[in-house]
Amino acid sequence: MSPSEPQELRNYAGGEWRRSHASEYGEVRNPATDALLAKVPHTVASEVDEVVRAAADAFPDWRETPVGERVQPLFRLKAILERELDTIAATLVGECGKTFAEAKGELKRGIENVEVASGMPSLMQGVNNEDVARGIDEHMFRQPLGVVTAITPFNFPGMIPLWFLPYAVASGNCFVLKPSDRVPLTTQAIVRACEEAGFPPGVVNLVNGGRATVEALLDHPDVRAVSFVGSTPVARAVYARATAAGKRAQCQGGAKNPAVVLPDAEMEMSTRILADSAFGCAGQRCLATSVVITVGEAREAFTERIVEDAASRRVGYGLDDGVQMGPVISRASRERVAGLVRSGVEEGARIVVGGEPVEIDGYRNGYFFHPTVMDGVAPGSTLASTELFGPVLSLMHADTLEQAIELVNDRPFGNQACLFTSSGASARAFRHHVRAGNIGINLGVAAPMAYFPFSGFRESFFGDLHAQGAHGVEFYTETKVVIERWPSSWSRRF
Repeated sequence: MSPSEPQELRNYAGGEWRRSHASEYGEVRNPATDALLAKVPHTVASEVDEVVRAAADAFPDWRETPVGERVQPLFRLKAILERELDTIAATLVGECGKTFAEAKGELKRGIENVEVASGMPSLMQGVNNEDVARGIDEHMFRQPLGVVTAITPFNFPGMIPLWFLPYAVASGNCFVLKPSDRVPLTTQAIVRACEEAGFPPGVVNLVNGGRATVEALLDHPDVRAVSFVGSTPVARAVYARATAAGKRAQCQGGAKNPAVVLPDAEMEMSTRILADSAFGCAGQRCLATSVVITVGEAREAFTERIVEDAASRRVGYGLDDGVQMGPVISRASRERVAGLVRSGVEEGARIVVGGEPVEIDGYRNGYFFHPTVMDGVAPGSTLASTELFGPVLSLMHADTLEQAIELVNDRPFGNQACLFTSSGASARAFRHHVRAGNIGINLGVAAPMAYFPFSGFRESFFGDLHAQGAHGVEFYTETKVVIERWPSSWSRRF
């Protein structure tokens, strides 16, 4: 392969990097330059079976490995990921389009999960009671499921796989990762780090592909549990197919995250935080604020400041100094965002700033879109209810906090909602009445720490147990209850 020729990515199974025999390949392109970076195989069902069987073969011995030994590779993995942080972050920028600071921040949040899962000897402890009846003791143990898989999206290729992998393997399962075929290079680096960390062959596996590859994983009889992050329609479909086959499933869907700004909010701070939430990562976050509802007198002050921030935000390639926002993931995504902005105008909204693609000197083939603010967005309109996944912030207005909460709850999603205020009473009312899984008070991205679950309500989540923390341990283990009696003449003497 010549230095300029894009690499052909491989799968990783049973401790070996394997070339796929797929007949179809996808393209991985740098969204800032449109340069072809790699070709990713759409792995077929027969090869998926080989990867899953490699994991299944490794499971009996890994399950019997003491939990204190199972976490030792995680300690090494954390050190390797920290050592390679800048290198992996640069790879992430190249395929995903984020700024370098955003990429490093994402990876650090992923590493937090490796750190938390390293406590598995305590996290998966069971419970017991002596003498639940005379001479009878009862115990509850947590045991691993077997082979589990995670299907991860393009927008956080470093963090989201680490929501799942550390908890799955530390609790004794063998893991198969299927990354987005749009951003597979970061996950290649993570799996190479796992290889260096010394996980036994078959414990950590990687399979590349698209829809057919996912379906093969969902249908495979040896896969016991499925984790998924993506759009709501796909999350619903994955959940239905997985659970119909008797598998556990946790499926994170889409979002339309609102924030409410009250007149007593600290306006400079609130604007800065919400601008970063709306335009950071080019709006391609499942926790991006996409709607701001100003209440009463907050309207004029907030609108003026947020427009100024959007107009002055520097857009460009994420590895260049001073860049505050990179491109969206693809040309098709940019066209979709532009089309939704046009739909908003047709429905009566007004473009205050931005609203169209932008050309960047030196990167004229990139998929850049100007940070955009739309005012006068009507409840129930396309802009108010559709997940744009781009740097577009819609403004709505209410007279009271009660009206604002009604607008927050008037949507099918329930991933995040935020409030900006200096009133504790208002904050308590908001967190109590709003139907969303992640609540931020004077925060624009209410991303839970690794030892809390990444929550989600309504059409933002399908399942019972979320990613991260104690939920991750519960999801990847099943409980066994043992009730035992040991009659003996010796015990009757006491």
